[in-house]
Amino acid sequence: MRKFFFLLTVISLAIFLQNCNSAKTSQFKAPITLKYNKDIAPILQTSCTPCHFPPDGRKEALNSYASVKENIADVIKRVKLAKENPKFMPFRSKKPVLNDSLIAVLETWQKQNMPE
Repeated sequence: MRKFFFLLTVISLAIFLQNCNSAKTSQFKAPITLKYNKDIAPILQTSCTPCHFPPDGRKEALNSYASVKENIADVIKRVKLAKENPKFMPFRSKKPVLNDSLIAVLETWQKQNMPE
């Protein structure tokens, strides 16, 4: 009988500890909401100037929330193209290529309905 209670206690403890994993509790954190001025504008200012920033830029302007919101799908599409593609941005390596984490920030912002 003691062995039975001991085994039951060990099993219960194992189940309890398995469900108390600290990694699982991190799932309940609220997702980070990206903001245009804080998260998106700096990426574009670094990677898209001067071509897309007036007065020097003569391409589609990406210097305001409204213009970026309107063009974000095209921006994401073009930064993900192969470097050899003539539509790839940034054009002709004038600026460093956006890495996967920066592209992910742009995509996440778009999925979050582009909060200002």
